[in-house]
Amino acid sequence: MKDLDAIFSPTAVAVVGASTTTGKVGHDIFVNILRGGFTGTLYPVNPKAKAVAGVRAYPSVTEIPDEIDLAMIILPPHLAKAAVASAIEKGVRGLVIVSAGFKEVGGEGLAIENEIVAMCRKAGVRLVGPNCLGVINPLPDVALNASFSRRMPKPGNISFISQSGALCTAVLDFATDKEFGFSKFISIGNKADVDELDLLRYLHGDPDTEVIMMYVEELQRGPEFVAALKEITGGDRPTPVLAIKSGRTSAGAAAAASHTGSLAGSEAVYDAIFAQSGIIRVDSIDELFDFGIAFAYKNENALGKLRRKVPQGNRVAIVTNAGGPGIVATDMTVSSGLELAKFHEDTIEALTSHLPATANVNNPVDVIGDAAHDRYENALAAVIKDEGVDGAMVILTPQSMTNAMGTAEAIVRIARRSHKPILCCFMGIIDVSAGVKYLQENGVPVYRFPENAAKAFGAVYRYSKWLNRQDLAPYRTQHDKAAAAAVIQASVKAGKFYLGELEGLAILRAYGFTTLPTELATSADEAIQAAETMGYPVVLKIVSPQIIHKSDAGGVKVGMADRTAVAAAFDEILSNAKAYDSAAEITGVLVQKMAPKGQEVIFGMMRYPVYGPLLMFGSGGVFVEVFKDVAFRLAPLLREDARFMVRGIKGHALLNGFRGMPKADTAALEKLLVCLSDLVRDHPEIKELDINPLLVHAKGEGATVADVRFLLEAPAGD
Repeated sequence: MKDLDAIFSPTAVAVVGASTTTGKVGHDIFVNILRGGFTGTLYPVNPKAKAVAGVRAYPSVTEIPDEIDLAMIILPPHLAKAAVASAIEKGVRGLVIVSAGFKEVGGEGLAIENEIVAMCRKAGVRLVGPNCLGVINPLPDVALNASFSRRMPKPGNISFISQSGALCTAVLDFATDKEFGFSKFISIGNKADVDELDLLRYLHGDPDTEVIMMYVEELQRGPEFVAALKEITGGDRPTPVLAIKSGRTSAGAAAAASHTGSLAGSEAVYDAIFAQSGIIRVDSIDELFDFGIAFAYKNENALGKLRRKVPQGNRVAIVTNAGGPGIVATDMTVSSGLELAKFHEDTIEALTSHLPATANVNNPVDVIGDAAHDRYENALAAVIKDEGVDGAMVILTPQSMTNAMGTAEAIVRIARRSHKPILCCFMGIIDVSAGVKYLQENGVPVYRFPENAAKAFGAVYRYSKWLNRQDLAPYRTQHDKAAAAAVIQASVKAGKFYLGELEGLAILRAYGFTTLPTELATSADEAIQAAETMGYPVVLKIVSPQIIHKSDAGGVKVGMADRTAVAAAFDEILSNAKAYDSAAEITGVLVQKMAPKGQEVIFGMMRYPVYGPLLMFGSGGVFVEVFKDVAFRLAPLLREDARFMVRGIKGHALLNGFRGMPKADTAALEKLLVCLSDLVRDHPEIKELDINPLLVHAKGEGATVADVRFLLEAPAGD
């Protein structure tokens, strides 16, 4: 990805469309580069001006006598196209088009953008934008503010990517207030060429970038994005990626043909992408900065190399000089997926020896309001050495005897000796400012409130779990792909796109699912004969393309134990179906062997453009859309992905032997999820599906499909 060096670290920049009029974008960008201290050479291009801001102007980029790395173009679309052609002729290696009026307005603007992209790709020139804020590299060896933001941020080790230019200006203001530094800062606008994935790959290889933060409106790559990000966030040289996604909503499809479709809004896709790629999702700009500070936290190891501080577990020690904030921190610690560490006897003995009798030596440790810095130092040194402690939070509230600076110096001394993360909360502004500044200068994360510190610690712990995840061996599966394809192709050829249980069960059997004996009956006599053949008790279900949710129509009867019950149920089901929808086409009534007892779960899938099949797992039955206790992942599903899905729902506690219940066969569920992933990847005609309920039995006894529905679509080109 060295092809982006010309954009981020140019030695010569031409501003095409540089203006002599203050307040115009072309003027302000040129002046921002000039006044920002750019270490390279800067050229304004304006055929109507002799100079811009006192710098000689050129009528065209081709007339500049020296080589140019980067051309900033601030021109309307029809002029921008000609400027791009000239820049390519000049040999420019990178382009940033700031101006708007391209794809975002459609029509001619879209056509011109496509032509520009084609020109750049043919010439091997990378393009950022159009319709973007620009790029910033505040590091002193470059000092490039090629944007229309007047603020040059401090240099730092965190890079920021945003699709929104307007948000960038707000973030820069926010960063200035927090004295937060950046390595690279970029607005990508329309993403005509360079997109998030290009930038993530580049920044992953950037020695000056330790953490990447990004604001996402829409990702344009699916499985490729997930595969690349797994390597970036969790490979040999992991780089944490924090993302805030705009338009967060749980709304699903308005008129979906499956439970999966109604639950799988666009946010389910992004939750799956982030979970499978190791991206930490944040909920606000404030959190983005809070987490970024914690993820950038490093210390020097015995070899003199900097190493990121991530906890190996979730056991946290809290040291505070005030009970109230300690309680708040405790509550937020638990809600952030952490737990209070239980101290070893030696730790408690050390604390007792250093602290006054009125202090609390259990977690959270209260060193009492009159604590001087030495009391903090002794308490923190004791707890951080405890093998049962994975990290610590230090809370300081300013009181008359508090030495914020001395306490900060003590924390830094201990932090340098420990590989465990220590996060701080110095509450207040004026009285603690010197200590806060000292902690910041020495790379120790410090927050104004305990809940911010706890959330940040929880995020770092989640990332630690990602780094330490197990890669499980793939399942050895054998599928009858041809048998499933025959059912699907026959249905599509017949114009039948909604498949009920007869066809659906046949497809699932081909991929390793256990199904029940099932027959279609068109009369009560046929239903009785089928029931006696397969053995009582049986379940009866209405079969109609128009009645998707059978229970809602009174179309399901369970536990029919003899001939009389089957006949009565058959008649009642037909009567209920006609009352529910008089125009419904009734194919018949399905007779199915009663399944052995099991807990109800749901498997589902909905296919999305770009992203592909989105798989769902959750608590099943008739209440699935009430409780919405589901997890999503994109296919292809790895074995460990399936495990995270099964363990990621609240209902996992019920599957894991809750209050004396037998443990369910979760291993079978994990394998079947991978089989489902294989099925929907092998057969792109499957648009949506629900397996609900899937009855999971006791450990070692597998799972049985009780109900299924498929929605097909004709292959592209048919």
